[in-house]
Amino acid sequence: MSGRTNTTRFRIRRDSIAAVRRHVRSTLTDWKLGGLIDDAVLISSELTTNVVNHAKGTGDYFELALRRRNGVLVLEVADSYDWCMPELRKPAPDDPSGRGLLIVDALSQHWGVRPRHPGKTVWAHLPVTRAPQL
Repeated sequence: MSGRTNTTRFRIRRDSIAAVRRHVRSTLTDWKLGGLIDDAVLISSELTTNVVNHAKGTGDYFELALRRRNGVLVLEVADSYDWCMPELRKPAPDDPSGRGLLIVDALSQHWGVRPRHPGKTVWAHLPVTRAPQL
């Protein structure tokens, strides 16, 4: 089963974080990728939290895309905020935030950011081979 895609728009607001988690869990259950659910939910939650915290005032919506291609689950979160591209950083132990991309980096095979007009897309790859079929 390869070549599946699901793209969904969400409003840029705090309750969308929980909605994204539910959506990812449901979609991956339907796709029989149960072994990827925990990591995929956490990655998409972190990327969505970044949009909600940093992209306010740049548009009403962001998009979450889930793609299964060639043995890889691709998660993408796209918004229209293009003033600052996300960067991996190492926060001090007492910093209250700044660990989201560290989590994405630790859980994903690869991740990155690509500009679009306007805005950006942050993506992460999870290998499907580590996902036992339900």
